[in-house]
Amino acid sequence: MNSIFHYKKSFLLESGETLKEFHLAYTTHGKLNSAKNNVVWIFHALTANSDPIEWWPGLVGEGKFFDPSKYFIICVNKPGSPYGSISPLSKNPVSDTPYYHDFPVFTIRDIIKTYRILKNDLDINRILIGIGGSTGGMQLLEWAIDEPELFENIVPISTNAILSPWGIAFNATQRMAIETDSSWVKKNKEAGQKGLATARAIAMLSYRQYNGYNITQSRDKAFIPISKETIYAADNYQRYQGIKLNKRFNALCYYRLTQSMDSHDVGRNRNSVEAALQLITANTLVIGITSDLLYPISEQEFLQRSIPGAELLTIHSEFGHDGFLLEYEKIETALIKFIKNNNYLKIVNE
Repeated sequence: MNSIFHYKKSFLLESGETLKEFHLAYTTHGKLNSAKNNVVWIFHALTANSDPIEWWPGLVGEGKFFDPSKYFIICVNKPGSPYGSISPLSKNPVSDTPYYHDFPVFTIRDIIKTYRILKNDLDINRILIGIGGSTGGMQLLEWAIDEPELFENIVPISTNAILSPWGIAFNATQRMAIETDSSWVKKNKEAGQKGLATARAIAMLSYRQYNGYNITQSRDKAFIPISKETIYAADNYQRYQGIKLNKRFNALCYYRLTQSMDSHDVGRNRNSVEAALQLITANTLVIGITSDLLYPISEQEFLQRSIPGAELLTIHSEFGHDGFLLEYEKIETALIKFIKNNNYLKIVNE
């Protein structure tokens, strides 16, 4: 079920800016049981929407690990995204015109503050499993620190406790690509859209890796070219990915969402990153991809060492960071073992 939550009170951001109101689009599957102990909160990554059945079909859906017949599954479209929540495309109630470039940056911590308000409105007091990859994992970790008693189990995947200078550099380079689009200065929803295609092509280099391109975009691969100029599969692939995102996403939103990622630092105003992670009380399974260039496995090893009692699963994949979406069978096997070991299926069935 797709829903919109409206919050009609002022909301203070970490930047010091105050919004008069905000709204969140969210999707639920299944029903909350009488004990209210079957909640699964899924956090989406950068350009996904609030329906994980669409973008994580290997794990979510009827007959899958996260089956709506067993769990009450909720996923929220994070602020800044064009898929229903407050974003640069939303109308600013002060000016009665769209925010566009004036939309403020939501830090990861700001995003979690909005989720807490929604969670209270839905009368959710306990989350059985919180799971998310990439920027979804950032949100999960932030919330598990901010409200540790809320979560029974958390599964952060291909993520980190603080975005590295390497990650910030990738984001900055993508924003530079958007800024070079001459339309970027225009106050309309089409601003920077051509630049967005280039930004996505840059991002793909961080999502995949050398061997992955050799496998899927080899020099002798047959393909239908996008243009007369593209004679190699890898060239065609980069252009195709840019065009595909251009058709379904918005450059203003993408620009702000990458800035939200840049803000990620669980240690901010909490003494240190290590001290913050030690506040987590949930049973924790950290999952990392060996070939991930954007969030190298050393960052998941750091999470495992710093979160009390955390387990670590290292998945070998040739698909880099995108492995967290593609290696769902390996992730499902790990989840089954993790859940079984901690006896949580019994909790849901009671």
